[in-house]
Amino acid sequence: MLNRVRSAVAHLVSSGGAPPPRPKSPDLPNAPSPQTAAPPEAPRSPPATAGSGSAAPAKTVEARASFSRPTFLQLSPGGLRRADDHAGRAVQSPPDTGRRLPWSTGYAEVINAGKSRHNEDQACCEVVYVEGRRSVSGAPREPSQGQSCWSSQKEVTHESLVVGAIENAFQFMDEQMARERRGHQVEGGCCALVVVYLLGKVYVANAGDSRAIIVRNGEIIPMSREFTPETERQRLQLLGFLKPELLGGEFTHLEFPRRIQPKELGQRMLYRDQNMTGWAYKKIELEDLRFPLVCGEGKKARVMATIGVTRGLGDHNLKVCSSTLPIKPFLSCFPEVRVYDLTQYEHCPDDVLVLGTDGLWDVTSDCEVAATVDRVLSAYEPNDPSRYTALAQALVLGARGTPRDRGWRLPNNKLGSGDDISVFVIPLGGPGSYS
Repeated sequence: MLNRVRSAVAHLVSSGGAPPPRPKSPDLPNAPSPQTAAPPEAPRSPPATAGSGSAAPAKTVEARASFSRPTFLQLSPGGLRRADDHAGRAVQSPPDTGRRLPWSTGYAEVINAGKSRHNEDQACCEVVYVEGRRSVSGAPREPSQGQSCWSSQKEVTHESLVVGAIENAFQFMDEQMARERRGHQVEGGCCALVVVYLLGKVYVANAGDSRAIIVRNGEIIPMSREFTPETERQRLQLLGFLKPELLGGEFTHLEFPRRIQPKELGQRMLYRDQNMTGWAYKKIELEDLRFPLVCGEGKKARVMATIGVTRGLGDHNLKVCSSTLPIKPFLSCFPEVRVYDLTQYEHCPDDVLVLGTDGLWDVTSDCEVAATVDRVLSAYEPNDPSRYTALAQALVLGARGTPRDRGWRLPNNKLGSGDDISVFVIPLGGPGSYS
């Protein structure tokens, strides 16, 4: 699946937005090469990794859907067994020997504490070559005399073309997963966090609950945000308001501080709708007794009491428990893309972009990550390329904790992350930086 995401991004950036042709073969190249994209990916349900919508023998589909780890880890059969050991939870990183990841990027991962059979995070890092074009459709032009201003074209920047290409690639991937579901009964969905470096700028695209931050001279610069029922409450409520048939008469798009009881009909209760950030009072009506579209708080918040993220790929088959109501209309495949211009700052070797799946951020704050960046990198020489791998390992170990009588614990005795944890550390200055 990741290969098709890379292929879609590359084609769309080079073609100005036209979707890539469907491959003649279900399989795409899987050999890693040295630069550009580094997306940790965290599936929420059994990962959809089979081929395209074209017909293929069942045996081939099963082989492509089998479990694997990132190629750049170069795991031996014994290493793969250790990586799959829920009791030991050994931290895995690329070997020191052989070709490093581009920009001396650091990477580390660890399996969950028994939450699922395999590590459901997946990562890749690869160079994609994009050919230049002489002109771009939509480029600015001078209006001719007597021409109405309404007929002139809007200015379309290179940056907005790349952002649009990435957004289109996510949509294409989501459609591809829908075809695979119809053609091969491949179910499931995933979050996706993608970083693309192109022409001096870093593009961070996020759909889900993975996150990325830049730590520059000790300053924290958020490069993504989590998409949860709480952060996207108003978008979800607006969709439920405009298309009430999606709620099936079982849910209300309104939010209340607590579940309304039948005995409270006719009473006044605090509420908020798709237009509100604050709270107001309304008279409780019969429709308000339905289950709320968005319920719960924090990590327990859910859409239609089913799913805890509101953007991602796939999940075309997901239904409300004990119901036929589909969740997908509320689950957007479009990422939020943030752009960072590397040419606007002088970066030192300690300036890094940190990407992590939710296993990291569930138990680690931005400030704690920044403190670990300072502590670990200060212990290494600035030109030591292994320092970024050491930092990735430290972040994973810090979130995993150590095994004790009552599970994996952090130094403060709070529960460590029981989820899969994957971390990229991309240096923004130092050895081999964006060359």
